[in-house]
Amino acid sequence: MKTIKLLNLKLVNFKGIKKFEMIANGEDVKIYGDNATGKTTLFDAFTWLLFNKDSKNRNDFEIKTLVDGNPIHKLNHEVEATLLVDGQELTLKKVYKEKWTKKRGQLEQEFSGHTTDYFINGVPSKKKEFEETIKSIVDEDVFKLLTNPAYFNESIHWKDRRKLLLEIAGDITDEDVIASNKDLAKLLDFLNGNSIEDHKKIIAAKRKEINEELERIPIRIDEIHRNLPDVSSLNKNQITKELDSVLNEIDAKYEQINSIKNGSEVNEIKKQISDIELKIANVKNEHELKEREKTQKLEMRLQEEKSNLSIIQGEVKSLMQQKEMNEARIKDYERQMQLLREQYKESQLQYKQHLELEFEHENSCSCPTCGQDLPEEQIEEAKANFNRNKAELLEKIQNRLDEINKEGKSFKEKVEQIKLENENLQKEIDKITEQGKQKKADIEKLEQKLEEAKSNITPIEENEEYMKLLEEKQALHDEINFLETDMNESIFAIELEIEKLKEKQSELQTELSKLSLAEQSKARIKELEEQERKLAAEFEELEHQLYLTEEFIRTKVDLLEEKINSKFKYARFKLFEQQINGGLKEVCETTYEGVPYSGGLNNAARINVGLDIINTLSKHYGVQAPIFIDNAESVTKLIDIDAQVISLIVSEKDKKLRVERVQETNKEGVA
Repeated sequence: MKTIKLLNLKLVNFKGIKKFEMIANGEDVKIYGDNATGKTTLFDAFTWLLFNKDSKNRNDFEIKTLVDGNPIHKLNHEVEATLLVDGQELTLKKVYKEKWTKKRGQLEQEFSGHTTDYFINGVPSKKKEFEETIKSIVDEDVFKLLTNPAYFNESIHWKDRRKLLLEIAGDITDEDVIASNKDLAKLLDFLNGNSIEDHKKIIAAKRKEINEELERIPIRIDEIHRNLPDVSSLNKNQITKELDSVLNEIDAKYEQINSIKNGSEVNEIKKQISDIELKIANVKNEHELKEREKTQKLEMRLQEEKSNLSIIQGEVKSLMQQKEMNEARIKDYERQMQLLREQYKESQLQYKQHLELEFEHENSCSCPTCGQDLPEEQIEEAKANFNRNKAELLEKIQNRLDEINKEGKSFKEKVEQIKLENENLQKEIDKITEQGKQKKADIEKLEQKLEEAKSNITPIEENEEYMKLLEEKQALHDEINFLETDMNESIFAIELEIEKLKEKQSELQTELSKLSLAEQSKARIKELEEQERKLAAEFEELEHQLYLTEEFIRTKVDLLEEKINSKFKYARFKLFEQQINGGLKEVCETTYEGVPYSGGLNNAARINVGLDIINTLSKHYGVQAPIFIDNAESVTKLIDIDAQVISLIVSEKDKKLRVERVQETNKEGVA
C-alpha cells in the first residue's frame, strides 16, 4: 500500500490569501474559518500544485488576488507542499507569475502573458520533469477519487462510476447467472452465441415486426372479402362449354370470308400487278444509274479536292503551332537573359567594391588583453591574410562574371537560331496558304459544274417506258375494284355476325375471370389465416424468451449488486432501475439505508458514504492519500479511515484560518 501524507502546505498570493502555512506533519488536521476566509482555497491550491486544476476539476479558475474584480499585477503566486511518500519526503513548488516586457522605443513595460516555474525539493525543474514526478506518485484521476469524498458521486459520469464498481468487484458472467437459477437453462437453447442484451434486441425487433404483421393481416382479409365478386349464380362448366361453342362459330365465319377473298380471277390480276411492279422497279433503277453517271465523276473529284484542302489546312495549323511554341521559347530565353544582365551588373559592382578594399590598421596596434603593441610580424601576417582572401574573393567573382557571360551568349545564340527557324516557318506557311487559296478556288468551280450537271438530269416522269407501265398497273387495279364490289358486300355482312359473337365471347370470359378471382381470393384468405396462427405462436414463443431474458437480468442484478455492496461497509449501489414496461434500465445510484445520494441524503451521510467509498478505492488501487473534507462542520462523527484527513470547518468566530492538529478522535459514524 503506497502511503501519501501531507506534512505542510504554503500559499503566497493565492486566490486572495496573501501568505499562509498549514503544518500537518502527516496527521489529521481541522481548519476553522468563517465563510470566504479561504478554507476551500487550501484544497484548490493543493490540486493546482499537482494537476493545474482546482478542487472542482476546473482548469480555468482565477488564482490571482483580485481587488474590485481586477487582479493585482506583478505579484508572484506560489504554492508549496511537502509530502511524505512511503516514508520519503518530497517538496513540490510551483510559482505562477506575470511576464512584463519593454518594447523598443517605449518607456514603460507591457503585460505580455504568464510564466510558471517548477521546483522539486528546492531544485528548479522543467514542467515535464515536474509532471512526471507527480505521475510516478499517483495517477491524477485516482488521486481525485482518493482525496475528495464527493468526487466519486458528484464529479464523474454515472457510466464511469458503474464501470469502476464493476472493475472493483469483478463482473458476473452469463454462465454464473444461469448456474444460479435452473429455470434459466433454457436460455442456452436459443441464444446461439449472442449475449443477453443482443438477444433482447433481436426479440424486440422480431416482436415489433410480428406485431405489425398481425395488425396488417385482418385488414388484408377484410379488404379481400370486400372485393370478392358475386359468383353465386355462375356455373363454371356451363360457361366453359358455351365459350367453346362461340369460339368455334367465330372460326367458321373467318373461313367463310377467306373463301370469298380467294377468288381465282382476282388472284390472277394481282399476279399480273406484281409482275408489272417488278418491271417498274427495273426501269427506275436503270434510269437513275444512267443519270447518275453524269455527276459521279464530278462528285468524286470534288471530294478529292476537299480532302486535299483539309490536308493543306492541317499543315498550316501545325506550322502555326510550332511557330507559337518558338515564340514562347524566345520570351523565356529573353527573360533569363535579362536576369543574367542584372546578375552581371551586381557581380561587377561587387568586384569593384572588393577591388577598392585596402588593408587598414593603426600604427600603434595593441593587444586587447594585455595592452602591449602587436609585433610587426603579426601585422604583416594579418595583411597577407587580407590580401590572400581579397584575391580569392575577386577570382570567385570574376569566375561568376565569366559564367554569366557564357550563359548569356548561349541564350542569345538560341534566340537567333529560333528566330531564323520562325522566318523559314513563316515562308512555308505563306507558301502553303497560297496553295490553299488556289485549292478553294478549284473547289468552287467544281461545285458550280456539279450543280449544272444536276440541273440537266432527266426526271423519271419523262421516261416513256416507265409511264406506260404505270398506266397498265392502274388499269389492272381498276379491274380488281370492279370485281370486288359485290364480294365486299358479302364479307361485310359476315363481319357483322363475327362482331356479335365476339361480344358474347367477352361476356363469357368476364364471368370466368370473376370465378377465377373468387377462387384466388378464398385461397389467399386461408393462407393469411394460417400465417396469422403461425405468427401468433411465434409471438408467444418470443414472449417466453423475453421473460427468460428479463428473469436473467433480474437474477444478474441481484448477484451483481450483492457482490459490489459486499465491498463497502455503508455505501450501497443501485445498478438497475425497473421500467414501467417491466424492463430494466442501467443506472448507478449510491444509496445509504435506502436513501439516494442525489436526493434526500444529508450532507453528513454524504461525506461518510464518500469516505466509505474512498476506503474501498484505496484498497483497490493500493494508495492512501490526504483526504480534504469540505463543510466538515456538518459531520459529528466520521467513519474510521486509515488515510490522513484534513477537515475544512465553517467557524463564524474564526475570521482568519486556524489550524488544529487532531491527536485522537472517535471517527466512527455516518449521520
